[in-house]
Parts: sequence; C-alpha cells; structure tokens
Amino acid sequence: MKKNERQIKIEEIKRKLIKQKEQILIDAGIMLSNLPAEGNLSEIGDIASQEIDRSFLLRLRDRERKLLKKIEKTLEKIENGTYGICEACGVEIPIERLEARPVTDLCIECKIEQEEKEKME
Repeated sequence: MKKNERQIKIEEIKRKLIKQKEQILIDAGIMLSNLPAEGNLSEIGDIASQEIDRSFLLRLRDRERKLLKKIEKTLEKIENGTYGICEACGVEIPIERLEARPVTDLCIECKIEQEEKEKME
C-alpha cells in the first residue's frame, strides 16, 4: 500500500474514533443521570436489586472510561505521526489490523506473544 493511501485510511480511522469518543461521552452523561437513586426502599430484595443495578452500571462506566483513554491516546498518536507503529517491536502495523482494531498499539505477532505471557502468569 502506498504511503498516501495509508494516510487516507488513517484519516478515516481518526474520524471514526472521534465519533466513537463523542458517543461514549454522550452515553456516559445519559447513564450517569439514570443511575438508580438511593431512596427509601423497605424491602431488602429491592435494596439488593438496586445495588446490583448500580454496581453493573458503574462497572460498565469503568470500561467506557478505559476505552476513552485508549481512543484519546490513539488520536494523539495520529496527530504526532506515531500511529500504526508497534510499541513492542517497532514494525508498521498493517492497515487491515488498524481498521479492525483502531486502538491497537501492537502488531499481531506481539499481541499473540503478550497474550501467551498473560496465560502463563
């Protein structure tokens, strides 16, 4: 793939990431306003159910926060010209991988190696 074609694809990825970031921020605002309020619940089952719902929503929010940080890091890399370079070995990550997983910072070989190390731990 020519350098110019790759740059066009990276710009498309950037636009998608910006949209995804905006949607996460919108969804987070909606979700936080819909968190169950701690009210006067008389039944222990109601209290437990509300706590489970609240815990689930906060865990979901934590995942979104982590994704948001990855998106911001990726957008920064696009801006400074280091996007698409494997952080472990320094090779150029194929555009197909970047399109499939825009926030990746490892080539497929290094990712497989990382996952194998994690399994052994």
